[in-house]
Amino acid sequence: MLIFEPKLMISRRMALAGLEWVIVAVIIIVLLLWGPSQLPKMARALGEAKKEFKKAAKEAEEMKEEVKEAVRPFAETVSEASDELIKIAKELGIETEGKTRDQIAEEIIRLTKKK
Repeated sequence: MLIFEPKLMISRRMALAGLEWVIVAVIIIVLLLWGPSQLPKMARALGEAKKEFKKAAKEAEEMKEEVKEAVRPFAETVSEASDELIKIAKELGIETEGKTRDQIAEEIIRLTKKK
C-alpha cells in the first residue's frame, strides 16, 4: 500500500540531480566570466550559428538529392550493361559466379577471338 507524504514528494521534486547542477554551474560561470550584458549577444550569436548550420545541412541534403537524380540514368545504364554482359557470358558458356565484370568481359573477349 502506498502512503503519500507531501513533504517527501516536494523535496524529491525540488532536488537537483547531477545534470541540473552542471547546467546551473555553467550558467554561473558564464555570468561571472562575461557578465549579464554580454549574454544577449552570445545568445544571438549562438542562434545565428544554429541557423547557419541548419541552412548548410539543408543545402547539403538538397545537393545530395540532385546528385542522386543526375547519377540515376548512368546507374541504370551500367546495370543494364552488366545484365547484358552476364547474359552474353552465359550464352557462351562462361561461369559468371564469383567473377567481376572485368573478368567476365576478358573471358568473353578471349572466347570471341578464338572463334
